[in-house]
Amino acid sequence: MAGLLLLPPLLLLPPLLLLLLRTLHIWPRLRWLAADLAFAVRVLRCNRALRARALAAAAADPRGPEGGCSLAWRLAQLARQRPAHVFLIHGARRFSYAEAERQSNRAARAFLRARGWDAGPGGGAGNERAAGAAGAAAPLTPGATVALLLPACPEFLWLWFGLAKAGLRAAFVPAALRRGPLLHCLRSCGARALVLAPELLESLEPDLPALRAMGLHLWAAGPETRLAGISDVLAEASAEADEPVPGYLSAPQSVMDTCLYIFTSGTTGLPKAARISHLKILQCQGFYQLCGAHQEDVIYLALPLYHMSGSLLGIVGCLGIGATVVLKSKFSAGQFWDDCQQHGVTVFQYIGELCRYLVNQPPSQAERGHKVRLVVGSGLRPDTWERFVRRFGPLQVLETYGLTEGNVATFNYTGQPGAVGRASWLYKHVFPFSLIRYDVTTGEPVRDTQGHCVATSPGEPGLLVAPVSQQSPFLGYAGGPELDRGKLLKDVFRPGDVFFNTGDLLVCDDQGFLRFHDRTGDTFRWKGENVATTEVAEALESLDFVQEVNVYGVTVPGHEGRAGMAALVLRPPHSLDLEQLYSHVSENLPPYAWPRFLRLQVIGAYLPLTPARYSALLAGDLRI
Repeated sequence: MAGLLLLPPLLLLPPLLLLLLRTLHIWPRLRWLAADLAFAVRVLRCNRALRARALAAAAADPRGPEGGCSLAWRLAQLARQRPAHVFLIHGARRFSYAEAERQSNRAARAFLRARGWDAGPGGGAGNERAAGAAGAAAPLTPGATVALLLPACPEFLWLWFGLAKAGLRAAFVPAALRRGPLLHCLRSCGARALVLAPELLESLEPDLPALRAMGLHLWAAGPETRLAGISDVLAEASAEADEPVPGYLSAPQSVMDTCLYIFTSGTTGLPKAARISHLKILQCQGFYQLCGAHQEDVIYLALPLYHMSGSLLGIVGCLGIGATVVLKSKFSAGQFWDDCQQHGVTVFQYIGELCRYLVNQPPSQAERGHKVRLVVGSGLRPDTWERFVRRFGPLQVLETYGLTEGNVATFNYTGQPGAVGRASWLYKHVFPFSLIRYDVTTGEPVRDTQGHCVATSPGEPGLLVAPVSQQSPFLGYAGGPELDRGKLLKDVFRPGDVFFNTGDLLVCDDQGFLRFHDRTGDTFRWKGENVATTEVAEALESLDFVQEVNVYGVTVPGHEGRAGMAALVLRPPHSLDLEQLYSHVSENLPPYAWPRFLRLQVIGAYLPLTPARYSALLAGDLRI
């Protein structure tokens, strides 16, 4: 009877508690506590698995393949554990994990031969040779950088993996770069060799004298070249044995050692070579595990491999779970769902532009009954997000945020449309970061009277920064220390602390969801690429008929990101030469950086401010 008397008050307790939480403004964040806890557990499990792999590699025989760098031992491990499982699908070609191991071993031996390394009898352990064969190029030194100028294809992967196994650094050069920007990238990363696609040779022919003058060892990834001084690296690799190479050749002295260069848009000009460490490669092996994918998934990847999203998240993330990747050299919205049906695709890695292409396609039979359950990526606008899910669902959208050289990443594991991640205390305990107030007029963080930065309030845009530590380092860029200027902030919250400056403004709402707000600096994003306005302006300023130029991004209805606008002041008495302008831009800039709009401005002209013009200015019909 007493229990029955207590029942009504107990039934009232949950709604009263909920009312109290809402009154104290705690409920908006607590309602997502279960999702935050689930993701935190997933992170802990992922970290435990990666730590176990690293310890096993450290304890492995250095003469065996699993005693090498993280890429080498993970591929060798998968070739042993899942030899027949399909790793890669490219068109009609399929490669198992065992075949990927053999192909990369051949590539490694070809590069080791160029390194002057003698495999010895039977292809086993060998020694470095003091010099190459008679008439051959000088041997590459251990740790030398080899640049890859290739499209997304299986050969890109075999050469990349082979370089890693041979103890050489790869540099992923954007395939559209030519002339000055290309030479700058090769110099900045200290490249000693270049592997290029045969189909690019015609457009690269004007650059060949400069490439040879740099003393580069030149290879083509295929037989379609007869140019002097360029040999076929694939032919050289096919003549090598496919046995594993010793792990000690690639084992790093420290996990912080640089093993790869990926180029990012320079905010003050030409691209910068971001240093990628062995630690970052290991961390990226956990990407798809954090997203909730598993080893039986089939991942659709149509992103450039010279970007981190394609190579480190897509390929290395796939290796991390031992899944299958369908690699496309070029994305086709009309072919996408047919590909998904043919290969049983379950995971799609996107950038927002690709999803917009898909929702703008006419309906097709292939888009019905597909197996895609998870789409992962970045840059998906809320309106496209909702159209995508409504048309192609049910499926989960997992939006992420991160930078190639950055030390922080966010995951929107709740599927909240428009958000790029969460700012719960649990998440920030695993991946620490802060949003600080930023003055857009000065381009600097706001500091208090003690010189420390000020955290933002909910709903207020803030600069995303993350503490630099041994667990989340910032390695910077190849070249001088001046390239790192502005990327590190000191004395942010206490004297002596150091934070990485992402250069991006985000907003955290009262529920703890992060949303992208804007970029700082002189960059904008177009066609999935970052465009540095200073690089475009410097290219245009070299034209004899241009006196002044200002480049900026403008929004275009129905398109992601911003398109380039170039405001030009002509040099008297010259006139605008559109043919020369087009020829110059196409020669010196990659296609995504070409200005889509031109604005001609006149200096010195005076117009009186009449009442009509004043009204037009206020209405936005007239601009100064």
